[in-house]
Amino acid sequence: MKGFLKQLFDYNFYCNKKIMQQCSGLDHVPDNCIRLFSHMLNAHHIWNHRILGTPTEFGVWDKHQMDQWEDIHYENQRTSFEIVSNTDTFEKRVQYTNSEGKNYSSVLKDILFHIVNHTTHHRGQIMMELRSSGVEPKPLDYIHYKR
Repeated sequence: MKGFLKQLFDYNFYCNKKIMQQCSGLDHVPDNCIRLFSHMLNAHHIWNHRILGTPTEFGVWDKHQMDQWEDIHYENQRTSFEIVSNTDTFEKRVQYTNSEGKNYSSVLKDILFHIVNHTTHHRGQIMMELRSSGVEPKPLDYIHYKR
């Protein structure tokens, strides 16, 4: 399980880096791309901190400047790898309060998979946004990463 989760987070890191590289090469990045990428970073950060039981620095929809993305992204990755590496069981339940103030409990492996899946969803939205603004996004399919 640890190896597979580390591979998923590595894939997630790789894809996000590709999006950051593509956006940094554009003269104009659509506002919705900035909004969605910031949200992805924030959600990953928030989930990591829920797992660790520590306070978060970002709100769900806080907007970040593009020059901040890499540092936040790296910290998210480092923290997730640390969580995966130091976990004895992925079946343990994590108690947390969502952004609307409701209390929940979820299994750790489900949260970790959710982080990657949530990011994949929003990367797809970013890619559609780029495409609609005339930019052909780079392929980010898992199979391309594995080749």
